Amino acid sequence: MMSEPNFWEGGETTQKILKERTSLIECLSPWEEKWKELEEMEILLQLIEEQKDEGEARELLGRIEESEEAIGQLEFRRMLGGEHDERNAIVSINAGAGGTEAQDWVEMLLRMYLRWAENKGYRTEIIDILAGDEAGLKNVTFTVTGLYAYGYLKAEVGIHRLVRISPFDAGARRHTSFASVFVIPEVPDDIVIEIDEKDLRVDTFRSSGAGGQHVNKTDSAVRITHLPTGIVVQCQNERSQHKNKAMALKILKARLYEKEMEEKAEKLGELHSNKKEIAWGSQIRSYVMHPYKMVKDHRTNKVIHQVDRVLDGEIDDLIKAYLLQAA
Repeated sequence: MMSEPNFWEGGETTQKILKERTSLIECLSPWEEKWKELEEMEILLQLIEEQKDEGEARELLGRIEESEEAIGQLEFRRMLGGEHDERNAIVSINAGAGGTEAQDWVEMLLRMYLRWAENKGYRTEIIDILAGDEAGLKNVTFTVTGLYAYGYLKAEVGIHRLVRISPFDAGARRHTSFASVFVIPEVPDDIVIEIDEKDLRVDTFRSSGAGGQHVNKTDSAVRITHLPTGIVVQCQNERSQHKNKAMALKILKARLYEKEMEEKAEKLGELHSNKKEIAWGSQIRSYVMHPYKMVKDHRTNKVIHQVDRVLDGEIDDLIKAYLLQAA
């Protein structure tokens, strides 16, 4: 396409193709380099076998270990080759069975994902939050901005179960709590989703969370209901009603796009196979803090005994195990 005489006159189309070409080169080049290295090592192995040189053999083993690790990283990157994996993510966490315990669990999960995102160098923004009656959060929605944010976080879709001694129980009994995590990709600007204003009901209300005098004294929060589908989205993080409406429309666009793709193809339906009742028996992962400490992903049987480390955002091993199995 780039060899066509009028290619450079294409404006936005030209830039889009150049971006795609760069992405393909970045994907292919590391594999080509490793392929050449492996060919070189095969030749070196033949020479070592002929000469029986132990020093060269040790050096070759070191190179093999380095290549094995590098190829493992490339394989992991290949797993993030889905249609939407490169995009930013919109994450929602909702309390399930467990009352105040479950609402506290939502806040713990939010902290876990925000810390994970920070360690990845991703930018996060809370766009809607509803505080619990006594503690924690009933639900929260936030965005994660960065390359492959959705590709990683799609591994977290499902029910998360917590078992611990309740800090809210005077009898110090063990409690089980549930929360659901749902992730959708942010729709890029070049994808057009037609939304008729007549199909929208827009309600304004005062923000319910902490946010300073201005936020809590004006009807700046926005809730949008898409009447044909019944989809409801809301945003209350921004000071301005206009900004909240723009963000709510952005989320609605992503939800409608997701719904459309799900109807057209089963491949997006896989993303929601873990969307079940937020209660016992449907969890994808358990976080046990009593009587022993263990995090277990029930899809992959991956077990990590350092629960505190996981809750501090170190969830890459769990994500990687799931993506490997899915691939």
